[in-house]
Amino acid sequence: MIPSVSWIRPLAAPYLRGYRARAEHRGSLRGYWFEAPRSRAGARRGFFVGYLFAPDDFTFLEPQPPECLVFAYVAPAGSALHRRLVRAPESLLRKTFAYIRCLTHRPPRFAFFEDQLPALIRHRSMRDWPAGKFEHFSRNFFIETCAWLVRSGVVRKLLTESPAKIATRRPSREPSGLRRCSG
Repeated sequence: MIPSVSWIRPLAAPYLRGYRARAEHRGSLRGYWFEAPRSRAGARRGFFVGYLFAPDDFTFLEPQPPECLVFAYVAPAGSALHRRLVRAPESLLRKTFAYIRCLTHRPPRFAFFEDQLPALIRHRSMRDWPAGKFEHFSRNFFIETCAWLVRSGVVRKLLTESPAKIATRRPSREPSGLRRCSG
């Protein structure tokens, strides 16, 4: 049984300032989308914080529902914005993944998918948690994961990226503020 999600918005909002929260209660997800202002082309970018209770659209994760998950997304997949922020070799989310993966040494670690809605994701099955602790443990998971995303700079950078800005910018060796991992 998945706990109530009403507390997720006030928990995640301080980490995801500038993003508009929208509840998700359909399909296999329960939680909140935190979306940056849309581009003129209708592309969407932001984060999802919540639960996966059925593997339907997420079989590529090999999930063991119920799961708590946090992911960054750029939609629609294949759009110009998605190609620039996710698929490109020097993209913001690809480089953030490389950086943030070095920081998280214990499971669950972040994963990167260039061809899925969740581009940068961290998820954890709740099957081995006592049902009475679902909300407590998932709060800890969400806080820790959102803090990693803020620390990496991706929360700020994804919010300030615009299709016009991305199209005219030259690729850099590393996004500002990101260090390469050693080892």
